[in-house]
Amino acid sequence: MAWSTGSDRLLRGAVRHSAGTTAALLLCSVAGAACSLAVPALAGRTLDLLLRHRADADTWLLWTAVLLVAEVLLETGSVLLTQLANARATAWIRLRALGGLLGTAPHRAAPHSGGDVAARLCVNATDSGTAPAALATSVSSVLVPIGALVALALIHLWTAAVFVAGLPLLLLLLRAFATQSSDSVVPYQRAQGAVAARLAEALSGARTIAAAGTARHEEERVLAPLPEMTRHGTRMWRVHGRAVARSGVLLPLLTTAVVAVAGVALAAGEVSVGGLLAASRYAALAAGIGGIAAPLGTLVRARGAARRTAELADLAPMSHGSAVLPPDAPGTLELRGVRVTRDGVPLITDVTLSIDGGSTVAVVGRSGSGKSTLASVAGRLTDPDAGSVLLDGVDLAELSRSELRGATSYAFARPVFDGGATPTVGAALAAGTGAAGSPATPASVRDAAKAACADTFVRLLPLGYDTPVDEAPLSGGEAQRLGLARAFIGRGRLMILDDATSSLDTATERQVERALATPSRACTRLIVAHRVSTAARADQVVWMEAGRVRRSGPHGVLWEEPEYRAVFAAEARSAESPSADAPRTSTAPDALPAPAVPATGAGQ
Repeated sequence: MAWSTGSDRLLRGAVRHSAGTTAALLLCSVAGAACSLAVPALAGRTLDLLLRHRADADTWLLWTAVLLVAEVLLETGSVLLTQLANARATAWIRLRALGGLLGTAPHRAAPHSGGDVAARLCVNATDSGTAPAALATSVSSVLVPIGALVALALIHLWTAAVFVAGLPLLLLLLRAFATQSSDSVVPYQRAQGAVAARLAEALSGARTIAAAGTARHEEERVLAPLPEMTRHGTRMWRVHGRAVARSGVLLPLLTTAVVAVAGVALAAGEVSVGGLLAASRYAALAAGIGGIAAPLGTLVRARGAARRTAELADLAPMSHGSAVLPPDAPGTLELRGVRVTRDGVPLITDVTLSIDGGSTVAVVGRSGSGKSTLASVAGRLTDPDAGSVLLDGVDLAELSRSELRGATSYAFARPVFDGGATPTVGAALAAGTGAAGSPATPASVRDAAKAACADTFVRLLPLGYDTPVDEAPLSGGEAQRLGLARAFIGRGRLMILDDATSSLDTATERQVERALATPSRACTRLIVAHRVSTAARADQVVWMEAGRVRRSGPHGVLWEEPEYRAVFAAEARSAESPSADAPRTSTAPDALPAPAVPATGAGQ
C-alpha cells in the first residue's frame, strides 16, 4: 500500500520529539535482548560444570542468576519507557494536528466535523503515537532471533541449518500478515471516524431529534457505518488469528526439529548436555522471530492512523508577516478587487471598497449574497483568492499574527465560549483580549459586559462572573450579548459584527449601538445587518447581491430603490420571529418605513 508523505512526515516528527525516551527504550530493549541471548549459554555452561562437579560451577550459577534478574528488570524498564514514549509521541501528534486545524482558514477546516476531529485527535493520534516505541522494540525483536540463530550455528551447524530450512515459510507468514493487516486497518479507522462524526452531530441536535421524534432514524443513521466497520474489524482479527494459528504450528515444529538434531549430536558426542539445553532455548528464541508480528502490526496501525491525523496537521496554514500598523491611525479599511471562490463557486467577486476609519458600515443583502464572506475577508479569518485587504494602508497578510488579532475583534451570531484552564464566564470574556496586549482586568470585563447589556443577567448567575461556562444556562440573546462583550474587550481599530445582534430585541440592540458609538470605543465597525434599523443608523451601507457590491451609500439614499427595500422585506418574511430575549411583532414587508432623515452615524 502506498502511504502519503504527510503521514510518514508526521511519524518522523514524533520519533524526533520522543527521541530521548525512544533511545532509552532502544538501549533497554537491546540490553534485555543481550541478556536473553547470554542466559542460555551461561545456563548450559553451568549445567556442564555441575555435572563434572567443578568448583567454579557456583560462580557460573551466580552469573546466570544475575543475568536473569537483569533481564527481568530490563523488561520492566522497557514496559515503562514504552508507555512514556507513547505518551510523548501522542501528545506531540495531537498538538500538531490541533495546530494545523486552528492555524488554517475556517473554510479549510469546515469539512472536518466535530466528531471526525475528535476521532482523529483521540483514537487515531493514540494509535499514531505508538510508532516510535514500536520501532525501538522491533529492533530487539529482530536481534534476539538473529543472535539465537548464530548461537545455534556455534553449538552445532546442523541445528542452525534445520531452523534456516523452515525460515522462508515463517517470513512468508509475516509478509502476508503485514499486507493483509494494512488492507483492513485503514478502512476500519475510516468507518470508526464516520460513526464518531455522526454521533457528535446527533448529540448537538439532541433537542431537535427529541422534538421531532426521530430518535430511531438518527440511531440508524449513526450506526449505518457499523456493517463496514464490522467487516473490516472481523477481517483484521481473522488475519491475526490465521497468523497466530500458523505460527503456533510452524514454530513448535522448528523448535522440535532443532532439539531433535541437537539430541542426535549429543548421542554422537558432538554436543554436551549443557549444549543441548542451550540449543533448546536458542531454538525457542530463534522461533521468536514471529514476535516481530506484534510491533509490525502496531506500526501498520500507526501508519494508517497517522494518515488520518496528518490530514489535520497538514492543513494549509495562514501565513503571517512581521509588519505592524502605523500608530494612531484611524482604522481605514480597503478592499481592492477581492474575489473568494470555494469549490469552483464564486462567493464574492471583484469587491472594491473603501471604509473611512471610525465609521460604521452596515453590510446588507439577501441570504447567500456574500455578506459573511465579506466579513471574514475583512478581518482575515480567510484569505481572498485574488485582490487584497488593507488596514490603514497595510496588507492584512503582511501583519504579524499578534498585530492582526490585536487590531481586529469579531462577534458572531452563535458565539462559542471557552475560558481555557478556568472556564468561567469572566475568563471566557477576558479571552477576547487575545494577542492584543495586556490581559483584561475584572473591571474591564464588567465594563464590557455592561456596555453589551450582559452585566445584569451575569450577576444573577449562581457565582456571577465566576460561574463555570458549562453551568451558565444562556438564551440565544444572552449568548450574543456575551459575544459582544468579548468583542468590546478585545477591540482594536476594527470591529466586525457578523449577524451578532440577530437575537437581541430592538431596545437592547439600540443600547449596544449607543455603547459602540461612545468615544471610549471609537473604532471602525463593519456590521452584517438584517434589520432596517441597523442599516438606518450606519454611516454607510454596502448592498451585496450575488457576491458583488451592487451599491454603497447612505441608507436614506438607497432606500429610494424598491429592490433595496425588498432586501429587508425578504428578511422580514424569513427571519422575523420572537426574539430570544423579548417578544417582537413581525413587520409586514410593505410597512417597512423609510427614515425621514438619512442616518449619518451609528450614534444617531
